[in-house]
Amino acid sequence: MPGGRLTQQERRQIAQGLADNLSYAEIARRLERPTSTITREVTRNGGPAGYRAEVAHRATEHRAHRRKQGAPRTAHTPPQPHGRDAGEVGAYEEVFATVMITSGMPTMMSRVVAALVLTDSGSLTAAELAQHLQVSPAAVSKAIAYLESQGFVRRERGEGRRERYVVDDDVYYQSMMASARATAQVVATARQGVPVLRPGTPAATRLENIARFLDFVSESTARAAEQARDILHAKPSPASAPAPASTTGGAAPPAQK
Repeated sequence: MPGGRLTQQERRQIAQGLADNLSYAEIARRLERPTSTITREVTRNGGPAGYRAEVAHRATEHRAHRRKQGAPRTAHTPPQPHGRDAGEVGAYEEVFATVMITSGMPTMMSRVVAALVLTDSGSLTAAELAQHLQVSPAAVSKAIAYLESQGFVRRERGEGRRERYVVDDDVYYQSMMASARATAQVVATARQGVPVLRPGTPAATRLENIARFLDFVSESTARAAEQARDILHAKPSPASAPAPASTTGGAAPPAQK
């Protein structure tokens, strides 16, 4: 039933749809479910290639059982600005965090980043994060320490002694540059091994080829991040807001370059 929990049969239909290379939107249409429900279900249960209906169903039942055993959550949900639907925002936040988890970021860190990115201010206090995510302040502190080390967040002094944790517009630029620097270290280490293994030998040649490949990727990543950095600072344009109804019937003026 739309709005209720997915049934085991529905999960089997999702698995079959993925096997048939159907889009999430088409699977959702056939099940009469929101596309976000299918996206969230697949991303949190192995992704398109690893989704298994029976495993997904058991995992969901296990999560529900753990929630029943745990402390009850506060039912208060703050109103959403700009006419947003709180349920849709919450579902999308879960999808956003799950995709980051799939890409390799630890679970709690992914949830913190998602919570920060999806606020208009881009900042929250430790208490606000703990309440929003229903976790302990210690879990938030540990996640923030990790994210700071990776350049994902920074601290700002808030009111009184409270700190605010901020994910600013440069977060993905800093992340890409950190990745490029880490790759450059691998390049340097690979090249150190070439004389050890004797140039011209199969092992040394393999190392040299790895170094050349990663060096190209690292430089390309850093260069592309620098060239595209301004995109992260673009302001919302009038075209991104709902347009008022036209009273003249005339065509819209062409966009200025």
